[in-house]
Amino acid sequence: MSEAVPKGEEVLLKEAVSKFVSTYNRKPLAAAAAPGRVNLIGEHVDYCEGFVLPVALPFFTVVVGAYNSTDECMVLSILASGQEVQTSFSSTESSSLQPGEPGWANYVKGVLANFPEKVKGLDAVIVSDVPMGSGVSSSASLEVAFFTFLEDLTKITVDPVKKAQLCQKAEHDFPGMPCGIMDQFIVTLGKKDHALLIDCRSLESKQVPMKCSDVVLLVVNSSVKHQLTGSEYPQRRAQCQQAADELGKPSLRSATIQDLSKLKCEELVLKRAKHVVEEITRTELVAQLLERKDYKEVGRLFYQSHESLSKLMEVSCPELDQLVDIMRSSDGVFGARMTGGGFGGCVIALIKKECLASLKSKVRSEYKGNPVFFECEPSDGARILKIG
Repeated sequence: MSEAVPKGEEVLLKEAVSKFVSTYNRKPLAAAAAPGRVNLIGEHVDYCEGFVLPVALPFFTVVVGAYNSTDECMVLSILASGQEVQTSFSSTESSSLQPGEPGWANYVKGVLANFPEKVKGLDAVIVSDVPMGSGVSSSASLEVAFFTFLEDLTKITVDPVKKAQLCQKAEHDFPGMPCGIMDQFIVTLGKKDHALLIDCRSLESKQVPMKCSDVVLLVVNSSVKHQLTGSEYPQRRAQCQQAADELGKPSLRSATIQDLSKLKCEELVLKRAKHVVEEITRTELVAQLLERKDYKEVGRLFYQSHESLSKLMEVSCPELDQLVDIMRSSDGVFGARMTGGGFGGCVIALIKKECLASLKSKVRSEYKGNPVFFECEPSDGARILKIG
């Protein structure tokens, strides 16, 4: 498969309802959806209280379910690959939840544990077409979809920013990933035909119009995910905090390039700090340029960002670098960069629509891996669904 095509919310909902009925012999009473996301620019800065500029993708996680009159939560998940996995655990009304096996269930348990009210036993089915392991945040999509489903089930409405924070806390507490706020924020608050400029310090945000008939955002999945020790992300977060601490600042958001000359720390920490400070500036600028439709300058900053992520933050890999190099030499490409946490996953490119077919052909012939393409139309964030 070289093209990932979203199934659409209606198809996913129908699949989920059908599976729920065949598994639990009754109809679900609540349903919700939440998208994946791709970040245009602002990588590895959300945990430094910087600015990020993501969009919600037209790929979704859908959750349906109902109470089951027991103290147990039964959850069945159908992955994008079609594989089915199932788990059960105590409801939060009957006991306190703890992280454990299987690993995927920790995202669900974390959301239940952080939901504002205790929840009775329930049955749920999760269906998703968000590509997993691609750097488009299938985890935040699952967390926010499940949280929104709980809102529908319990009839409790939570402020969207608070919801994003609780889902972030769920990921910190249960899977143990010290992620920033970006993923849960955009998945919750995305808007069709807009990017979202998020201030990760104040949690204020601004919708940035992004609708242009002759320009396309193309996401290319490198189809690689390098085996990591699991320390790479927390390590970079710690290095950035070390630099901020040495400067006497709460985070690198408050630092300038001039400040970095005062650092006496090891060169590796200085490189991480330099990336963060410059990336925050680039992100604010790209938001302004998109409103002016200055795609040429946006593209230049995309390339700058990739170079910084590759050389200073050191989170790229040969496959991502090769994809960006191919695009750099292609007609109609304004700019390209890796997106997501790195070490595999995706590249995002801003290109002229008329050049889309020729670019895909060039990537297929020159890239040494197996690329998967999907065009990215900025989509709406999480929402409650009506069951027909």
